Amino acid sequence: MAELLNGTRSNYYMKRLGLTLMGLAAVTLTSVAEIDGWTNWRGPHQSGRSDETSLPDKLVVSGPEKNLLWTHEIAGRGSVVTAGDKVYAWGYRGDGPDLQEVLLSLDEANGKKLWEHAYNDYLSDTVYSRYSVGSPTVDPETGWIYLMTTNGGVKCLNPKGEIQWEYSLMERFGRLTFPNGRTGAPVIDGDLVIARGVTSYWGQQGPARDRFYAFNKTTGESVWASTPGVAPKDSSFSTPVLANIGGRRVFYAGTGDGNVVCVDVRTGQPLWRFQASQGGVNSSVVIHDGVLVTIHGKENIDASEEGRMIGIRLPKNLPNHGEAQLILKDKNPTIANGSEWELWRHPLSMFTSSPAVAEGRVYQVTKTGVLVCIDAKTGKLHYSKKLNKDQIHSSPLFADGKLFVCFPNGKVMVLHPKASSVEILHEAQLEGEIFGSPTVWNGKIYIHTIKKLYCFGKASGDRPKTLLPPAASKPNDSKAVALQVVPNDILLSPGGKLKLAVNSIDQYGNILERDLEGTFSKFIPPTARVKTSMNAIVDNNIITADAKNVASAGAFKVTSGKLNGIIRGRILPKIPYTEDFESASLTVDHPIDGIKFAYPPLAWTGARLKWEIRNIEGSNVLRKTLDRVLFQRAITIFGDPESSDYTIQCDVMSDSARRGRSMGNIGVINQRYFITLVGNQQLLEVSSNHERVKESVPFKWSPRKWYTLKTRVDVAPDGSGVVKAKAWPQGESEPSNWAIEVKHKKAHKKGAPGIIGFSPQSLKAVYIDNIKTTWN
Repeated sequence: MAELLNGTRSNYYMKRLGLTLMGLAAVTLTSVAEIDGWTNWRGPHQSGRSDETSLPDKLVVSGPEKNLLWTHEIAGRGSVVTAGDKVYAWGYRGDGPDLQEVLLSLDEANGKKLWEHAYNDYLSDTVYSRYSVGSPTVDPETGWIYLMTTNGGVKCLNPKGEIQWEYSLMERFGRLTFPNGRTGAPVIDGDLVIARGVTSYWGQQGPARDRFYAFNKTTGESVWASTPGVAPKDSSFSTPVLANIGGRRVFYAGTGDGNVVCVDVRTGQPLWRFQASQGGVNSSVVIHDGVLVTIHGKENIDASEEGRMIGIRLPKNLPNHGEAQLILKDKNPTIANGSEWELWRHPLSMFTSSPAVAEGRVYQVTKTGVLVCIDAKTGKLHYSKKLNKDQIHSSPLFADGKLFVCFPNGKVMVLHPKASSVEILHEAQLEGEIFGSPTVWNGKIYIHTIKKLYCFGKASGDRPKTLLPPAASKPNDSKAVALQVVPNDILLSPGGKLKLAVNSIDQYGNILERDLEGTFSKFIPPTARVKTSMNAIVDNNIITADAKNVASAGAFKVTSGKLNGIIRGRILPKIPYTEDFESASLTVDHPIDGIKFAYPPLAWTGARLKWEIRNIEGSNVLRKTLDRVLFQRAITIFGDPESSDYTIQCDVMSDSARRGRSMGNIGVINQRYFITLVGNQQLLEVSSNHERVKESVPFKWSPRKWYTLKTRVDVAPDGSGVVKAKAWPQGESEPSNWAIEVKHKKAHKKGAPGIIGFSPQSLKAVYIDNIKTTWN
């Protein structure tokens, strides 16, 4: 395992090693027994359809016909999942700085809590309590639970609630944050768990793109990263749908750039994409008899109208390993005549709710609350019916010949879909808005509102044994075509070591031989803007980082016989660490300003497109870029996400516009708190989420003048903490007292050091220099 990123102060990797060994034992013990349940929010058919029978026609909260079994007081905006006799609910509770997302394990019979884990929000833009807009996923093989928090924390726990491994996608892979809070659910297939997000990382993954990341479900090691689309306008929480085609294991999903994509599950190779809209495709797709059905609520690519449901012909011939992604594009995108890729279309609009498909029919509720029933193969509209004034996230569920449909006003309908019409069997009003989709399992129907979790039904039901479609078996023409190295993305500290697994794979992504001896050499892609390498060597499949305490990043090419593969890696310096940028050579021509500049350290997460090193009055400093409005606010991580108990000091400055009346914001990140000088409001501010933790004191500072900023975080044994900060004109004596001390009852116990800059509308540059991180 990797050596500790910040020396003896973190035992994260030692914990991972121990838990990995325990986890492998758990897999061995539990994989012999089939774990039944509704293990993912879309169900075993991945389509919002259940095989359960004898379900109630009514959902009655009180009175003689009451079939409400129990409730649990926890707010939620997603769907529950089940495994065996356990229910896993993802919700939130608390207000202001004390709000936390909560993963609950409940007893199926009575709703009593078995265990819980609570997670803080941090460094996010989430507003209006848009938390838990997603769902856990249970691995049917092991019973382990996987989820992603609103701020991008990927978690893996066993059925006892013990954490097996975890990542902060924001700190580790540069995941961006959005006010909508839409997160979705991980997907499990074989040995992999797949998560997603819009990220700005480093190197080829530096530009902001909607990406998918595959991890080994047992160890958490990265296996691949995939970028199947183009520059996104939105985020997306479309859940990947698994399938087999031509011997390949693939998934289909919508992306934030308006595409529907197909990706190889085993390798991450983008196979094809179809541009469906100008904005993001958030709804999950459904598949029936070679037709993929998707819907969106954004502007169409061929017309100004918003929203469309389309049926796409699935390609039967996919690119071979290493070949370019197919772009599915009809000659005339304004029509769907059935002769090319788009088979049919309807002018329907829905941004986030997903369709259900059953018996060849697609059921979808539009954003105006209209239920439509459409033939999946031909696109024929069988009928439509107005049910509610609107719909947001919740998706219909088909079970026992009925549709269960929930709405944001707390209304729940039980419907009987017929050949040419639909009958309303029952309508219930629950307490709280409903954004998640209903779940059906073992005679019970679960509905989560922003007030509580409801469980209707009976003590026991069918418990149908329907599993996800198994992966395709290895074809007879299988042959080795490449090497796959795990982990595929490496993070080390100076002097750290890591054992690499080199496996050969065939053209279908199947592993043929494991633990091959590879020959590694440093590799710089021909298209790389920053032509640097990782300060490390690889011998006997063990990568060892140089002991020098500097940041570096690069790629290695591994060969074994005629096969080869690529891995990427970074080295992040240990605390204490200093960066003054004076070692940078300003040799790059600026395309706009006509000056020489240098790129920031490549190992810094998301830095290259957000910052540049310039010479200001004879000294190299880091300047916020102004050529991308998407990055008008830049969050960059330069340390270990497991860091804690440290102090950051740096020098900061802002330009101004309109004679000094408009400035930017500039500051640092310490243990998942932003500490910034706010220009226009003339403040020294501490925040973590603007609606959760945010306090400030007046601080008068001037444009084009350097100031020194210093901050530390102290966490007490009871979990409470204090964020301290001060600022003063550069060169003057440091004030003896802290200018601001922010108390946080449930403090962030760890978090990577970083920097933050905000140039509103990319008009005013901000600067940072002389960064120092030291232990408290």
